[in-house]
Amino acid sequence: MGLELYAKIEHLLEIEQSTQDLHQIYVDLIKNYSVTKLLDIGCGRGLLMQKLSHLTCKGIDLSEVMVNAAKDNGLDVTCKNISDVDETFDIALAVFDVLNFLDEDSLDNFFLHVSRILNEDGIFIADINTLHGFSNVAEGVMLTQDENLFLGVDAIFESPLLHTKFTLFEKRRDGLFSKESDIITQYFHPLSFFKKQRHLQFVEKRNISLYDKNDKVLLVFKKVS
Repeated sequence: MGLELYAKIEHLLEIEQSTQDLHQIYVDLIKNYSVTKLLDIGCGRGLLMQKLSHLTCKGIDLSEVMVNAAKDNGLDVTCKNISDVDETFDIALAVFDVLNFLDEDSLDNFFLHVSRILNEDGIFIADINTLHGFSNVAEGVMLTQDENLFLGVDAIFESPLLHTKFTLFEKRRDGLFSKESDIITQYFHPLSFFKKQRHLQFVEKRNISLYDKNDKVLLVFKKVS
């Protein structure tokens, strides 16, 4: 799905509270590590970075709309891919399903670059959806709207893929509506895949209940020489 379309509809998805709850989990976990320099991969508008202002934070995202919104809040954010990052960090984060948008080959390449940008003994933390989260929570239909937008969301899980179709009607100045639609695909990855990750050492997992019991898992990795 086009990232700019998602940026347009994000506020309609009613994820504000769950986003804040997930961000707080990250904030509390990071307190356990002695780190000063952080990279938020897929940082969006930079809401988590604002909660981590005691650290030297940088963010990257592929959406120019999200990056510009983060910059408007005074955050150090750039529109680029992890493969284009050319400095190192003590800790890197990939928050709210970032890993689920990558297939296995892309994930292997992603972990390679995360390892590359981490300092020795650096930490990487990310969250993924569980099978329960995909099949019993994410799947379904939702209709929502505001004054100028009407959004339909139809998500179907056919393991290991979740296909979510977004259909957006936007009110124009002439009173008529324009239509945009797109489909995003997310991938279910079992925990065993991450435990055998070759570029970073798997350290621990923590179950998360964001929308329902144990619908997500928090993963912690470490760079080892």
